Amino acid sequence: MKVYPEKLSAHFSKPNAPLYIVSGDEPLLVQESCDLIRDALKKKGFSERELFHVDASFDWEEVLFSTNSMSLFAEQKLLELRLPKGKPSDVGIQALTSFIEDASPDNCMLLVLPKLDKKTQNAAWFKKLESAGVFVQIWPIELKSLPAWVGGRFRQLGLSASPEAIAALIDRVEGNLLADSQEIERLRLISNDDQVSVELVVDGVSDSARYDVFGLIDAALSQDTKRTLKVVQGLRAENTEMMYLTNMLSRELRTMISMSLAVREGQRIDAVLKSYRVWTKRKSIVGSCLQHRSADALQRCLQWVGKIDQQVKGIQAGDPWDEMERLVLFLSGKRIL
Repeated sequence: MKVYPEKLSAHFSKPNAPLYIVSGDEPLLVQESCDLIRDALKKKGFSERELFHVDASFDWEEVLFSTNSMSLFAEQKLLELRLPKGKPSDVGIQALTSFIEDASPDNCMLLVLPKLDKKTQNAAWFKKLESAGVFVQIWPIELKSLPAWVGGRFRQLGLSASPEAIAALIDRVEGNLLADSQEIERLRLISNDDQVSVELVVDGVSDSARYDVFGLIDAALSQDTKRTLKVVQGLRAENTEMMYLTNMLSRELRTMISMSLAVREGQRIDAVLKSYRVWTKRKSIVGSCLQHRSADALQRCLQWVGKIDQQVKGIQAGDPWDEMERLVLFLSGKRIL
């Protein structure tokens, strides 16, 4: 059955299901739903957790073996499977179906999936899993609903924010829920009381965002080479987490590539920006990049991010920060040999 994320807590007042499926492309909301499920099951005795990352070479026998093996330390076990590609292989479908058919009260499974299209949700194998368990579908927060969502996050931390303060924060992070949450946490720390004013948001963001990931991306997309260099060097000096930087940059580049391809097919830039719901404040920034960088050049940048990721993990030689500096300067319009 389907359960809305906001109704998930109430669901655990009833007997738990053998299977929970969490699907969506909003990392913060997916993570929070998964955390709630893990915590609720732990309180019910599922003190052991086994985590599986499912890729093309994954051996599904590991899951079946785990379901049949008793733990020395816990009577009940949570098996968490993360499937970044969404649909499992035929062998995987058989393994999941077998788990449901032979469900044991000592085992519970959590499937973490990206956003699923209608075809996948209507497939027989998925319908069978959904009918036997709980399907939590995560939807992005729409622009018109963001103020209420942000206001709710403030209230959860015992803070009261003015409408102007909420609007200023939304404008600053431009719909990135993870960044919203982080900024609200930081504002709680620097606030002298439980009232959050627009001045506190603006001043606080100004202090903390001297060098931030979003500023770097916007500087590069707007073809401001001087600003891009200053920000990337500032991020480096502040030991910014490189994996977070590459994740944010790759996400932005994938969107830019899609928009660039649409422009190449003959669509007007303003129509593409509207279609992709680009914020008003960013339209000139994104439009500038679409005018100066082709889809092929943006694809090259995305591959470049992959190289940096391998350097971070030690798979490739080289300094990832040196490479990141070259990449964002190229993206900002500077010729790089």
